[in-house]
Amino acid sequence: MTNHDDGLPNDPEGIRLMIHALVDGELDAAAVLAVERRIAADPQLAAEHARIVALQAAVSRLPRPDVSDAFQARIAAIGMAATAQQAQDEPVQDEAAEPQQGTPSAQPGLIALIGGGQRRNAETRLSQTRVLPRARRFGSFDWRAMAASIMISAVLASGATQWLMVNSASDGFAAAVASGHRRSLLAASPIDVVSSDRHTVKPWLDARVGVSPPAPDLAQDGYALIGGRVEVIADRPVPALVYRHREHLITLVAEPQQGGGTTAPDDLSSGGFSLVHWSDGAFSYWAISDMERPELDDFVARFRKAV
Repeated sequence: MTNHDDGLPNDPEGIRLMIHALVDGELDAAAVLAVERRIAADPQLAAEHARIVALQAAVSRLPRPDVSDAFQARIAAIGMAATAQQAQDEPVQDEAAEPQQGTPSAQPGLIALIGGGQRRNAETRLSQTRVLPRARRFGSFDWRAMAASIMISAVLASGATQWLMVNSASDGFAAAVASGHRRSLLAASPIDVVSSDRHTVKPWLDARVGVSPPAPDLAQDGYALIGGRVEVIADRPVPALVYRHREHLITLVAEPQQGGGTTAPDDLSSGGFSLVHWSDGAFSYWAISDMERPELDDFVARFRKAV
């Protein structure tokens, strides 16, 4: 990686950690600006930033698993069986030996996966098992209970993974659109081709992407076309139009669809930006700006009517 004099790490792992800190809101204003400049100048860093933002958004919306009574009973049974087996394997210790506090060591890992009243039910079952002395050697480690805990975690995680696979695609695209819009505001120019003439913008995009979306002239409505650029999302070039409304810029990303359906505008606003998504069968549109939602909704309505 090219050396910089902005005070940030120059090794790949170091700058990746800085991107994580940026997403987590752990940087001061100067560091935020420096990291965002790096992201704007490096497509690989931009892609990594979009990936982290998308993953964070998807995980934050994961539903809490509903643990049934039958499932918690199985957890308690596994813990009791492991405890009984451990009691057979270990020699009986005298009463002067230091007792273990609370439940057996492997069982908190099982109980921690359960919430509310379900947790209390499981704790009641587990408290009925024999409390054993603290293990004093590696060979007495209760690997059976640990294996049970890992199995339970895997079962719960598999549901979360499936949810992520189903839902993270659109979340990831929205995050990438937002990241691209932010980079454009930091760049020397937010557009690659400067023109208010759609007969110039559309051929330019078509020559580089192989497709170009409708680019109606909405200047009389207060939304002037000022050009376009190419966004790279999920390793694919995607055309983007740029409109200006007073002091605000609107990025309109148009993802080509093949046999796609028509969807009404959907509000995906977050992070200080207004973001609206809709589809017309030929393209899936993502309009983003720092304008207030009513103004962006007005732009979307006029664009859809013109198209």
